[in-house]
Amino acid sequence: MNRDCPDNQSAMSPGAITKHFINDPEKLVLSALRSIPLLNPTVGVDDHNKVVYRRHYDPESPKKVSIVSGGGAGHEPSFVSFVGVGMLDAAVSGTIFASPSPAQIYAALKGLDQRARMRNSGAEGHSILMILMNYTGDVMNFGLAAEKANAAGVKVDMVIVNDDVGVGREKGGKVGRRGIAGTVLIHKIAGDMAEKGYRHTEIKQIAELAASNLVSVGASLSHVHVPGHDESHDTLQSNEIEIGMGIHNEPGFRRLPMPDLPELVKLLLGQLLNEEDPDRAYLGKIYKDDEFVLMINNLGGVSPLELGGITTEVVEQLGANYCIKPKRVYSGTFMTSLNGNGVSISLLRIADTRLLEFLDGETQTLGSPSAMHFHNWYQVDAAPEFDDKSKENTVVEYNKSGLTMDVDLFVDIVSAALKGLIAAEKEITKYDSLVGDGDCGTGLRRGAEAVLKLIQSDTLENDAAVVMQKIAEAVERSMDGTSGALYCIFFNAFSLALRNRSQSGARPITSRDWYMAALSAQQSLSKYTPARPGDRTLMDALYPFLQTLNDANGDLHAAVEAARQGAESTRGMKATLGRTVYVGSVGDIPDPGAIGVSKFVEGLGNGLRKSTLAN
Repeated sequence: MNRDCPDNQSAMSPGAITKHFINDPEKLVLSALRSIPLLNPTVGVDDHNKVVYRRHYDPESPKKVSIVSGGGAGHEPSFVSFVGVGMLDAAVSGTIFASPSPAQIYAALKGLDQRARMRNSGAEGHSILMILMNYTGDVMNFGLAAEKANAAGVKVDMVIVNDDVGVGREKGGKVGRRGIAGTVLIHKIAGDMAEKGYRHTEIKQIAELAASNLVSVGASLSHVHVPGHDESHDTLQSNEIEIGMGIHNEPGFRRLPMPDLPELVKLLLGQLLNEEDPDRAYLGKIYKDDEFVLMINNLGGVSPLELGGITTEVVEQLGANYCIKPKRVYSGTFMTSLNGNGVSISLLRIADTRLLEFLDGETQTLGSPSAMHFHNWYQVDAAPEFDDKSKENTVVEYNKSGLTMDVDLFVDIVSAALKGLIAAEKEITKYDSLVGDGDCGTGLRRGAEAVLKLIQSDTLENDAAVVMQKIAEAVERSMDGTSGALYCIFFNAFSLALRNRSQSGARPITSRDWYMAALSAQQSLSKYTPARPGDRTLMDALYPFLQTLNDANGDLHAAVEAARQGAESTRGMKATLGRTVYVGSVGDIPDPGAIGVSKFVEGLGNGLRKSTLAN
């Protein structure tokens, strides 16, 4: 046994995925390239040279400049999925994280020039502009290929993008900053200009201007694993984040304990926009009239849901802390590091008003973001915002039952039950993560917290039916999913049953009123769900609880025990409803919903016992 690693665990960074569907890296790259024309028939693939090239051009197009890019594989959709109308004419792929060879690149350049000459009867004046990221291998290999092409009579030029501020001036030395996701914006600008017939010198000038006003920074929660390679031993701990990590697993400038999202975004934006940082103030002086485009890039492993939350935080902090309202916001997967669990933020200063026109130009590629197809970004402001003023003035009328209760006693007992349910969240979530979708515990906690806030307010009145209706409303606002709907139906039916039990005039509520109304609510619930005891649902605890209350003339403690036994009976029970149906074997895991009911009514029993002793 390895004594240095007693659990014999991998040294791979926590959260990194080391299992893949295709483990041969060369086969992986080739098969991925071959998928591009299957999805976009306007492009072709040169398998031997790993080049994706554009096949279709409008015969009337004024285009005379071809835009080329490329680099190592593993950054998809960059670069091969950006080949098409409005962006790249060709992209050259290396192996994973390795630059393509000069021979591959030269084949791409010669092929583009030959097709342009065939298309335009000689293509007098045709030229090629390469948009590259600042990596030594890319610059050298593409540069060598360009020299060969120029010597062969093909005019080739290049623009180098180095937008990464994660590498400061001191650390960058002679090599300079790396190029990362902001490069995609330069592809889009140059590609649109070429599509519209701009001259080579104009395109290069604007591309260089944009590149000099572009800054990006990334943050990652783990290093990635390259298919077919040994596991990395350069690890990030589970509570660490790396700021400035490169898109090839290169180290960033700093590792630190994982901050919350607002603090992280504040740190990253400071890297991009802090004029007082002599090592990273690449934009120089920022004026109040400066306008920006924002890009939030998914490095491959961040869910769209989480990326949306990050995007909102970035936009809000830009406005609050820097008075920047981006003219365009792009959020998505543009340049990955395989399945990297990280993001990058790019800001492009609009140093020329035409940049927005070029970014808004038509694009027809697999990888271009959907946001880049919105041609009327800030022109769609004629329609007024929806303002539901009637909602503000709506007064909810509650029909009283006349059944009055001891509010203090009710609050004491129910608070104990709700706190018990909140305390059980982790246990319930653990069960639901194994046999469901993992949201049962959090949903019950949200509902319990909302009801607890309601009943502990000073506005609670003593009419039992009104209180139940307000509880139903609190549940409706705070809980979603199937459980939320079931509890909302139950408490609404509970309120109605209490009103139906009242006679003329007010009277104190009795324990029989409570349990008979609850039993009626259970029957109403049965109209909306086929769930019954034995189906492995919350009904396995709710039914015996309410039935025992009825049979035992309101003996709460006996009913609590019946609910506990009902919940325990779901261990090993085959599910016939809910997501657990799709789980092969539940083993000894009880139904999470039934455990939730059991914990709640157990709290009711404890609350009643304490209140009885106190009096």
